Amino acid sequence: MKRLLTLLAALALCASAYSQVPAPLELTPSEGTPNLTREISRKIGGKAFAKKTANLPAFAREQAYQLIVTPKGYKIEANTQQGYFYALQTLKQMQTCGTVYDYPRFQYRGFMMDISRHFRDKDFILKQLEALASLKINQFHMHLTDDAGWRIQIDKYPLLTRQAAWRVGETWQDWCDKGRQYSQEGAPEARGGYLTKADIREILDRAAQLHINVIPEIEMPGHSREVVFAYPEVGCREGSYELCPGKEATFELLEGILEEVIELFPSPYIHVGGDEADKSHWKECPDCQARMKAEGLANVEELQSYLIKRIERFINAHGRQLLGWDEILEGGLSPNATVMSWRGTQGGLEAIQQGHDAVMTPGRYCYLDKVQDAPIYEPEGFGGFLSLDVAHSYEPLEGMPEGAEMHLLGVQGNLWAERIPTDEHYEYMMYPRIAAIAEVGWSQPSRKEGFRPRVTRWNDALIAAGYHAFDLHKEYGERPAFKNGIRHKAVGKKVTYNHLWNRGYPAAREATFTDGLGGGWSYGDGRWQGFLSDIDVVIDLETEQDIHFVGGTFMEEPGPGIFLPKSVEIWLSADGENFEQVAVIPNEIQKHGQSYVLFGTPLTARARFVRFVAHPTRGFHFLDEIVVN
Repeated sequence: MKRLLTLLAALALCASAYSQVPAPLELTPSEGTPNLTREISRKIGGKAFAKKTANLPAFAREQAYQLIVTPKGYKIEANTQQGYFYALQTLKQMQTCGTVYDYPRFQYRGFMMDISRHFRDKDFILKQLEALASLKINQFHMHLTDDAGWRIQIDKYPLLTRQAAWRVGETWQDWCDKGRQYSQEGAPEARGGYLTKADIREILDRAAQLHINVIPEIEMPGHSREVVFAYPEVGCREGSYELCPGKEATFELLEGILEEVIELFPSPYIHVGGDEADKSHWKECPDCQARMKAEGLANVEELQSYLIKRIERFINAHGRQLLGWDEILEGGLSPNATVMSWRGTQGGLEAIQQGHDAVMTPGRYCYLDKVQDAPIYEPEGFGGFLSLDVAHSYEPLEGMPEGAEMHLLGVQGNLWAERIPTDEHYEYMMYPRIAAIAEVGWSQPSRKEGFRPRVTRWNDALIAAGYHAFDLHKEYGERPAFKNGIRHKAVGKKVTYNHLWNRGYPAAREATFTDGLGGGWSYGDGRWQGFLSDIDVVIDLETEQDIHFVGGTFMEEPGPGIFLPKSVEIWLSADGENFEQVAVIPNEIQKHGQSYVLFGTPLTARARFVRFVAHPTRGFHFLDEIVVN
C-alpha cells in the first residue's frame, strides 16, 4: 500500500485536467481549485447510477464510475467496489475541478510477466502490481514455467523446485551457452529461484485489493525441458524435451500440478501455454503412436489437441476455463477454450469465428521485449522494434467481423525475459509501453488523442516514485530514413528480380527497393524485404546516365535469425544484357548484434542498368532500398 500511495502522490503532482492515462470517456472541467483529500460522498450500488449504466455490458457496469471534483472535495458514484477503485485512480491524476464519467471499452486488460527466463521475486512483482493498478490493468498473467526454470512450489512434485528451478549460468544466455544444464537447490553454481505458496498468497491478496486477477500459466506440452529433466518418465525418450502425450504418467503429473495451482489461484482462467511444441519426437515415440492409433488421431497436431482437450476437461471439472496461445487451434480447438492470439491477429479471428473468446496480444503491437528506441543506443532486445506510438496505435477490432466484440475480451502486453537479466532492465522495457496497451484496452478510440504529453507526465511520475522507466525525454525516435525517405536516381524505376523475396516478408514487392522509403528499426514494419536466398535484382534507370554511388543498407538482428550478407556485388550495363562487375563489397563486421550497415561504393561510370547482388551468410537478410546517385 505504501508504494501505491507514493506512486499516486507523484501522479498528482504531474497531473493536469487532461493528463489521465488511460483517457476517460467523458471529462468536463469546471472552475475552482480541487480538493483531492476530502471525500464528500460515496455511493456504491445506488439506484440512480445503476439506471444511468443499465444499457452497458455487464463488465462495463461493474467497472463504471462517476467522479465529481470540487473545491470542497470529491464525490464518487459506482455500481461496485471495483468501479469505486478506478475512480480513485483517476482522482489521483486530476489537478482541476471537473466531472468524469467513465467505463472501459474491453473487459480484459492484461500484462504478462515472464519469471522463468530470469526469476523475479515476490517484492518485485508486488511493486509492479501497484503501477499496473494505476493504469486500470485488471489481469496479471504469470508465466511461471518454461525450459529455463520452474518458478512455483508444488508439494506433490518437489523436484520441480529442488532441481528444475535452478540452473548453471548467471543469465539465460549463459545457461544456453553452457548447454542448458540444471542444478540443485543450494549448490554453489545454482542460479534461479521460485515462489513459495506463501509468496503466491501474498501476491494474490494484494492483487485482489487492487482488483487485479492473477492468471497462472503452466506450459504444456512444449517449453517443458525443466519438467522432463526433473521427472524424465513424462518425456518420450532421451533427447526429447516435450511432454509425452502417449503416457498416462504425463497426465497424472499435469493433473497433480494443476490441482495445487487451482487450489491456490482463484482465477477463472488457467493458462496452459500450448505454443511452439516440437512434435517431431512424437512421430517416432511408440507411446505416442499407440495413443494416436487408439484415439483415431490423424497426425501429431491432433495428438497435441488431444492433450489440450483432455486437460481442458480436467480444468472445467474444477470450475475453471482453459486459456492458451493460438497454437491450441491446431488439430481442433478445445470446446470451451479461450485463445490468446500472439502470432498476429489471425488466431484470434479464427477463434471468434468459431464462437470462442479471444484475447489479442499480437507481437507487432504487444511484445514489449522488443527495443523501444533506436537499437544502436538501447540495451539488447529480442525480436525487433516496438515504439510507444506503435503500441498505442493498435486497434483490436480492425479486420474483425461485425459483432466480434462479443467474443473479443480485450488486449494484453507481454514481456518475455530472455534478454532481460535485471529487475531495473525489466522495468525499463515495461514502462511506459504498458501504459499504451492499457489505454488501448480501456479508452474509446476517439478519446486517445494527446497521448504523448499525457503519458510523458505519467511516466515522469513513475520515475519519481522509484521505477526505472524509459525516459521519454531522451527518446531518439524512428530511423531517419523511415521518417524522411530517401531521394535518389532510381526512385520509381522498374526492378526485375532474378530471385524472389521470402513470401513472409514481401514489403512493397517489386516496388520495395526503389520506392524512396527507408526501413525503420524493425524488420516487420513493411519497409524491409526479407530473403533466404541471394538478392539478385536489376534496376532500369530508363536512360544512360552518370552514376557516382550504388548501395543499400542491411540490418542484422541475430535473435530472429537476421544477418548481414557475406558480400555485395555491383554490376553495370548500358543495354541490360552485357554487365560489367564494378565493385565487390565484403562484410567486414566481426561482432554480431543488432545493427544497420550500408554496403555501398563510390563510382565514376555511366550506365542505364544497375544489377545489385547480395550473398547471404546464414538465415535471413533484409534490405530496404537500393540507392543510386
